[in-house]
Amino acid sequence: MNFSIYFTGLMMGLSLIVAIGAQNAFILRQGLRNEHIFVVCFACALSDAVLIVLGVTSLQQIARLLPWLDPVMRYGGAAFLAWYGAKSLFSALRSNAALAEAEARTAGFRQTLATCLALTWLNPHVYLDTVVLLGTISTRYPGHQASFAAGAVTGSFLFFFSLGYGATRLRPIFSKPSSWRMLETLVAATMWIIAFKLIGGM
Repeated sequence: MNFSIYFTGLMMGLSLIVAIGAQNAFILRQGLRNEHIFVVCFACALSDAVLIVLGVTSLQQIARLLPWLDPVMRYGGAAFLAWYGAKSLFSALRSNAALAEAEARTAGFRQTLATCLALTWLNPHVYLDTVVLLGTISTRYPGHQASFAAGAVTGSFLFFFSLGYGATRLRPIFSKPSSWRMLETLVAATMWIIAFKLIGGM
Protein backbone atom coordinates (compact mmCIF):
# COMPACT_ATOMS: atom_id res chain seq x y z
CA MET A 1 0.00 0.00 0.00
CA ASN A 2 1.42 3.36 -1.09
CA PHE A 3 -0.04 5.76 1.50
CA SER A 4 0.89 8.88 -0.46
CA ILE A 5 -1.12 7.70 -3.47
CA TYR A 6 -3.83 6.39 -1.14
CA PHE A 7 -4.16 9.88 0.32
CA THR A 8 -4.26 11.37 -3.19
CA GLY A 9 -7.09 9.00 -4.10
CA LEU A 10 -8.86 9.90 -0.87
CA MET A 11 -8.70 13.62 -1.60
CA MET A 12 -9.68 13.16 -5.24
CA GLY A 13 -12.67 11.05 -4.25
CA LEU A 14 -13.80 13.56 -1.63
CA SER A 15 -13.35 16.49 -4.02
CA LEU A 16 -15.59 14.94 -6.65
CA ILE A 17 -18.49 13.88 -4.41
CA VAL A 18 -18.62 16.93 -2.15
CA ALA A 19 -20.31 19.02 -4.86
CA ILE A 20 -23.95 19.82 -4.17
CA GLY A 21 -26.27 17.58 -6.15
CA ALA A 22 -29.48 15.59 -6.02
CA GLN A 23 -27.81 12.59 -4.38
CA ASN A 24 -26.16 14.58 -1.60
CA ALA A 25 -29.32 16.59 -1.03
CA PHE A 26 -31.26 13.34 -0.64
CA ILE A 27 -28.76 11.95 1.87
CA LEU A 28 -28.79 15.17 3.83
CA ARG A 29 -32.59 15.14 3.90
CA GLN A 30 -32.63 11.55 5.14
CA GLY A 31 -30.16 12.49 7.86
CA LEU A 32 -32.22 15.46 8.95
CA ARG A 33 -35.33 13.28 9.09
CA ASN A 34 -33.44 10.37 10.71
CA GLU A 35 -34.85 7.87 8.19
CA HIS A 36 -32.99 4.83 6.85
CA ILE A 37 -29.68 6.68 7.18
CA PHE A 38 -27.39 3.64 7.26
CA VAL A 39 -28.97 1.94 4.24
CA VAL A 40 -28.93 5.12 2.16
CA CYS A 41 -25.30 5.94 3.01
CA PHE A 42 -24.15 2.35 2.48
CA ALA A 43 -25.95 2.06 -0.85
CA CYS A 44 -24.36 5.25 -2.17
CA ALA A 45 -20.89 4.36 -0.90
CA LEU A 46 -21.04 0.78 -2.19
CA SER A 47 -22.23 1.97 -5.60
CA ASP A 48 -19.33 4.40 -5.76
CA ALA A 49 -16.91 1.64 -4.75
CA VAL A 50 -18.13 -0.65 -7.55
CA LEU A 51 -17.84 2.11 -10.16
CA ILE A 52 -14.42 3.26 -8.95
CA VAL A 53 -13.00 -0.27 -9.10
CA LEU A 54 -14.58 -0.74 -12.53
CA GLY A 55 -13.02 2.48 -13.76
CA VAL A 56 -9.56 1.74 -12.40
CA THR A 57 -9.44 -1.83 -13.71
CA SER A 58 -11.20 -1.39 -17.06
CA LEU A 59 -9.46 1.81 -18.14
CA GLN A 60 -6.10 0.29 -17.30
CA GLN A 61 -6.76 -2.66 -19.61
CA ILE A 62 -8.21 -0.53 -22.38
CA ALA A 63 -5.23 1.81 -22.25
CA ARG A 64 -2.93 -1.10 -23.13
CA LEU A 65 -5.01 -1.94 -26.21
CA LEU A 66 -5.73 1.67 -27.21
CA PRO A 67 -2.75 3.85 -26.24
CA TRP A 68 -4.32 6.90 -27.87
CA LEU A 69 -7.25 6.71 -25.45
CA ASP A 70 -5.21 7.88 -22.45
CA PRO A 71 -4.49 11.43 -23.71
CA VAL A 72 -8.03 11.73 -25.07
CA MET A 73 -9.52 10.78 -21.71
CA ARG A 74 -7.01 12.90 -19.83
CA TYR A 75 -7.68 16.09 -21.77
CA GLY A 76 -11.39 15.33 -21.94
CA GLY A 77 -11.46 14.89 -18.18
CA ALA A 78 -9.55 18.15 -17.72
CA ALA A 79 -12.06 19.98 -19.92
CA PHE A 80 -14.96 18.52 -17.94
CA LEU A 81 -13.38 19.55 -14.65
CA ALA A 82 -12.71 23.06 -15.94
CA TRP A 83 -16.37 23.35 -16.91
CA TYR A 84 -17.50 21.84 -13.60
CA GLY A 85 -15.35 24.32 -11.70
CA ALA A 86 -16.75 27.23 -13.68
CA LYS A 87 -20.28 26.02 -13.00
CA SER A 88 -19.57 25.79 -9.27
CA LEU A 89 -18.04 29.26 -9.22
CA PHE A 90 -21.01 30.68 -11.13
CA SER A 91 -23.33 29.07 -8.59
CA ALA A 92 -21.30 30.54 -5.74
CA LEU A 93 -21.50 34.04 -7.23
CA ARG A 94 -25.11 34.07 -8.37
CA SER A 95 -27.11 31.62 -6.28
CA ASN A 96 -28.87 32.61 -3.08
CA ALA A 97 -30.45 29.21 -2.49
CA ALA A 98 -29.82 27.10 0.58
CA LEU A 99 -30.63 23.46 1.01
CA ALA A 100 -33.76 23.08 3.13
CA GLU A 101 -35.22 20.11 4.85
CA ALA A 102 -38.06 18.54 2.88
CA GLU A 103 -41.43 18.35 4.58
CA ALA A 104 -42.66 15.23 2.80
CA ARG A 105 -44.35 12.21 4.32
CA THR A 106 -42.28 9.43 5.80
CA ALA A 107 -41.17 7.11 2.98
CA GLY A 108 -40.96 3.34 3.31
CA PHE A 109 -37.74 1.37 3.22
CA ARG A 110 -38.16 0.08 -0.34
CA GLN A 111 -39.22 3.43 -1.71
CA THR A 112 -36.29 5.17 -0.03
CA LEU A 113 -33.77 2.61 -1.32
CA ALA A 114 -35.21 2.74 -4.84
CA THR A 115 -34.97 6.53 -4.87
CA CYS A 116 -31.41 6.40 -3.57
CA LEU A 117 -30.31 3.90 -6.24
CA ALA A 118 -32.05 5.86 -8.98
CA LEU A 119 -30.30 9.08 -7.98
CA THR A 120 -27.00 7.19 -8.05
CA TRP A 121 -27.15 4.92 -11.11
CA LEU A 122 -29.29 7.12 -13.37
CA ASN A 123 -27.04 10.15 -12.94
CA PRO A 124 -24.56 10.43 -15.86
CA HIS A 125 -22.19 12.53 -13.74
CA VAL A 126 -21.63 9.52 -11.48
CA TYR A 127 -20.06 7.60 -14.36
CA LEU A 128 -17.99 10.58 -15.45
CA ASP A 129 -16.68 11.12 -11.92
CA THR A 130 -15.99 7.50 -10.95
CA VAL A 131 -15.43 5.34 -14.02
CA VAL A 132 -14.00 7.92 -16.44
CA LEU A 133 -12.33 10.60 -14.34
CA LEU A 134 -10.99 8.61 -11.38
CA GLY A 135 -10.11 5.75 -13.72
CA THR A 136 -8.12 8.15 -15.91
CA ILE A 137 -6.35 9.80 -12.97
CA SER A 138 -5.36 6.36 -11.65
CA THR A 139 -3.31 5.75 -14.82
CA ARG A 140 -0.96 8.47 -13.56
CA TYR A 141 0.20 6.02 -10.89
CA PRO A 142 1.26 2.82 -12.69
CA GLY A 143 1.58 -0.10 -10.32
CA HIS A 144 -0.24 1.71 -7.55
CA GLN A 145 -3.78 1.91 -8.95
CA ALA A 146 -5.05 -0.27 -6.10
CA SER A 147 -3.82 2.27 -3.53
CA PHE A 148 -5.47 5.10 -5.46
CA ALA A 149 -8.75 3.18 -5.76
CA ALA A 150 -8.70 2.27 -2.05
CA GLY A 151 -8.27 5.92 -1.15
CA ALA A 152 -11.11 7.03 -3.43
CA VAL A 153 -13.41 4.31 -2.03
CA THR A 154 -12.52 5.36 1.52
CA GLY A 155 -13.38 8.93 0.60
CA SER A 156 -16.83 7.86 -0.58
CA PHE A 157 -17.60 5.95 2.62
CA LEU A 158 -16.30 8.77 4.82
CA PHE A 159 -18.25 11.45 3.02
CA PHE A 160 -21.60 9.71 2.69
CA PHE A 161 -21.71 8.47 6.28
CA SER A 162 -20.45 11.80 7.64
CA LEU A 163 -23.09 13.64 5.64
CA GLY A 164 -25.90 11.30 6.66
CA TYR A 165 -25.14 11.07 10.36
CA GLY A 166 -23.78 14.60 10.70
CA ALA A 167 -26.84 16.20 9.11
CA THR A 168 -28.26 17.41 12.42
CA ARG A 169 -25.14 19.40 13.25
CA LEU A 170 -24.76 20.59 9.66
CA ARG A 171 -28.28 21.97 9.47
CA PRO A 172 -27.62 25.26 11.32
CA ILE A 173 -24.55 25.88 9.19
CA PHE A 174 -26.04 25.14 5.79
CA SER A 175 -29.26 26.99 6.48
CA LYS A 176 -27.23 30.04 5.44
CA PRO A 177 -26.75 30.71 1.70
CA SER A 178 -23.24 32.04 2.43
CA SER A 179 -22.17 28.57 3.57
CA TRP A 180 -23.20 27.06 0.24
CA ARG A 181 -21.32 29.83 -1.60
CA MET A 182 -18.15 29.03 0.33
CA LEU A 183 -18.52 25.32 -0.40
CA GLU A 184 -19.13 25.89 -4.11
CA THR A 185 -16.07 28.17 -4.30
CA LEU A 186 -13.92 25.47 -2.68
CA VAL A 187 -15.27 22.88 -5.11
CA ALA A 188 -14.48 25.15 -8.07
CA ALA A 189 -10.89 25.67 -6.92
CA THR A 190 -10.42 21.93 -6.36
CA MET A 191 -11.77 21.03 -9.80
CA TRP A 192 -9.42 23.47 -11.50
CA ILE A 193 -6.41 22.18 -9.60
CA ILE A 194 -7.18 18.60 -10.61
CA ALA A 195 -7.73 19.69 -14.24
CA PHE A 196 -4.34 21.40 -14.25
CA LYS A 197 -2.69 18.25 -12.89
CA LEU A 198 -4.37 16.12 -15.55
CA ILE A 199 -3.12 18.35 -18.36
CA GLY A 200 0.35 18.37 -16.84
CA GLY A 201 0.34 14.58 -16.65
CA MET A 202 0.87 14.61 -12.89
